[in-house]
Amino acid sequence: MDIEINIALISMLAFALLSNIPLGYLRQGCPKYSIRWFVFIHLSVPFIIGLRISNNIHWHVIPTSIALAVAGQMIGSQLYRRRRL
Repeated sequence: MDIEINIALISMLAFALLSNIPLGYLRQGCPKYSIRWFVFIHLSVPFIIGLRISNNIHWHVIPTSIALAVAGQMIGSQLYRRRRL
């Protein structure tokens, strides 16, 4: 049972990071504070919440998932900037 929870936790956290890399890439090409910019930042949030609830992952994991989502956004924006140089 603990192995299943750990796999679900690692999968959810990996999703939080990896799904935000392309979203951060796309966000960097949008005007700041536009509708698309806002959507690209928040698009993964309902999916992360759904994964957390459906897998009965404790709410203490929320700060870690937010941190990984922000890290994914930052990685994606860095990739966009490097590609444009």
